[in-house]
Amino acid sequence: MLERMEAIDYFAAKLRHEIDPADLATLDSPFVLIDVRNDDAWKQGHIPHAQHVPRAHLDEWITTHDTRVPVVVHCWGPGCNGATKAALRLSQAGVVAREMIGGFEYWVREGLPYIAAGARARAQADPLVAVTGSHDCGC
Repeated sequence: MLERMEAIDYFAAKLRHEIDPADLATLDSPFVLIDVRNDDAWKQGHIPHAQHVPRAHLDEWITTHDTRVPVVVHCWGPGCNGATKAALRLSQAGVVAREMIGGFEYWVREGLPYIAAGARARAQADPLVAVTGSHDCGC
C-alpha cells in the first residue's frame, strides 16, 4: 500500500511541476514563458511570446518578476537540464515554476509555431513524436 501511495504522490507531483509542449500551447491560465538558452540558441529560434532570460541572468530577472505570476521554463530539449536547474532556482526564490519537458526541440518537432530569423515559422510535425494532422495525441 505504501509503495502505491508513493507512486501516486510522485506522479501527481510530476504533473504539477512539468508541462509538455502540446499542453503549454493550449494553456489558458496566465503565465510567463522563459527560455534560458544562450544568445546563439535564442537567435536560432524561439517560441513566440517567450522571454529570453539566459540562466546566467536568472537571479537578476527574479528581482523584477512578480512572484504571484507562474513561470514555465524551457531550454533546448530532453538532453539538457538547464530548464531543471532554472526551475529549481525559481522555486527557491518563491516563484511557482514548471518545466516544459522536451524543450524547444520538442516544441518544434510537434509542429508548433516558433520565430526564426525574425519571422514566424512552423515545421511539419515529426511523425515520430507527434500525431500528424492533429495536435491531440489522445494523452
